[in-house]
Amino acid sequence: MEFIENINWSYILTTTGIIFLKLIGIFIAFIVVRAIGGKVIKRMFDRVQERKHITIGRALTLQSLSLNIFSYVLVFIFVVMVFEVFEYDATALLAGAGVIGLAIGFGAQGLVSDVVTGFFILLEKQIDVEDYVTIAGLDGVVEQVGLRTTQLRGFDGTLHFIPNREITNVSNHSRGNMRALIDIGISYDDDIDRAIAVLQETCDKIAAEDPTIVDGPNVIGVQSLGASDIVIRIIGKTENGQQWAVERKLRKALKETLDANGIEIPFPHQVYMEKKVGE
Repeated sequence: MEFIENINWSYILTTTGIIFLKLIGIFIAFIVVRAIGGKVIKRMFDRVQERKHITIGRALTLQSLSLNIFSYVLVFIFVVMVFEVFEYDATALLAGAGVIGLAIGFGAQGLVSDVVTGFFILLEKQIDVEDYVTIAGLDGVVEQVGLRTTQLRGFDGTLHFIPNREITNVSNHSRGNMRALIDIGISYDDDIDRAIAVLQETCDKIAAEDPTIVDGPNVIGVQSLGASDIVIRIIGKTENGQQWAVERKLRKALKETLDANGIEIPFPHQVYMEKKVGE
């Protein structure tokens, strides 16, 4: 009882209150600095994009990377300040973190590989945010490029988190003009030259109406001889990302043109033979 009575409760409560207030202050400062820093980085890249004429995708990629690095540095500073509130030596903490980091590094070679690969992906400008790419066997639109992972949004809405070390090959479908390709079949009884002429006439009409078509489309000629049809190929070039819309528009127009000119688009037929009773 005497020991409890000799405890300076006033000092303990005061010290605890000061530590508590310091922690609250550090946390509030962390939230405020993170919010302000995020806005500053975004505004900075908006201005860089306007002045340096950097593409939107490249600006978003660098902005995302900068925000990640800023967040990691801010979290580290926050942890160091919390340790200092409890009067732990920050120098010893950094030295200990270095030793622990070295030990972990030997067992985290995959993480190191992610960072190195991510660095070269960004340095060589292989992909940017909003690019349509094929990486690690997956197709989709890039939402974020980081030092450790790349986020890819599939066309079904799935968000894929791909470790950078798994990105061994990159197919970027968002660089330059794209090709619109259509194969359409006609029957062996139809006149090939006439079919090519009416198809080309329709292609020229579509090209005059659609500003997203860069070159063509042109009827190349007979692509193959099928079991029941003669396949004619049409190829054109479009603005990036517009190839699918142009292909859909061409298919509809070419089908209507062939119907209007009495040219048949053959389809497989199945013949059923009815077996008579007694046979």
